Amino acid sequence: MKKNNAKAETSVTNSLSKFCAQAGIASRRKVIDFIKQGLIKVNGTVIKEPGYKIRATDKVVYNDKPIRSEEKIYILLNKPKDYITTVSDEKGRKTVMDLIRNAIGVRLYPVGRLDRNTTGLLVLTNDGDVAQRLSHPRYEVQKVYAVTLDKILAKADMDQIKQGFELDGDSITVDAISYAEKMPRNNVKVALHSGKNRIVRRIFEFFGYEVVKLDRIGYSSLTKKGLLVGEWRYLTAREIESFSR
Repeated sequence: MKKNNAKAETSVTNSLSKFCAQAGIASRRKVIDFIKQGLIKVNGTVIKEPGYKIRATDKVVYNDKPIRSEEKIYILLNKPKDYITTVSDEKGRKTVMDLIRNAIGVRLYPVGRLDRNTTGLLVLTNDGDVAQRLSHPRYEVQKVYAVTLDKILAKADMDQIKQGFELDGDSITVDAISYAEKMPRNNVKVALHSGKNRIVRRIFEFFGYEVVKLDRIGYSSLTKKGLLVGEWRYLTAREIESFSR
């Protein structure tokens, strides 16, 4: 389902890594790896310097295919359960790309991961810079989750999570945690910046709880308002701008 049909283009820069990321071949981080591995040529010459300056007339090639700057697309999806967050799956399982495949003619990539059983907000884009800003730890993008546990969360455990604790050798802190309003106390809301794998599930497992349902309801400034499960919309120009600062 499409709502805000806002699309935005970022200007092409003269940095080889940025140009390639904006062309949509991969995230900025992966593009830098490709360049250092000698997989990118400029005017027939292998260039291994990510900051190499290119001109608009230069011919840039990756895997023997010319790289061209393409229109940037930004989508917000409310991911359903049982879809995996990959472009394709060798086991034939449903992926988030199946939900937008017939509507978008441009190859997009999911930003970050939600596991198969986790629902909620997911951004898909072909803009490597925006993908980097939303996923790299240094940008400290906040995520908010609605969590349903198998039993009531003890106040002492909630207080310990608020204070911070050690988990598998890492110091874990959350921005906020509270009981969900007008819900049984096995329903909580957690806000945090960490992007560690399965971090919300691992936090509660550490304290002896099983996460029955996990739903990402906030991602940076984005919310699920007006977006039903399985639906998607284009991001607005203002939303895109907030990621690009």
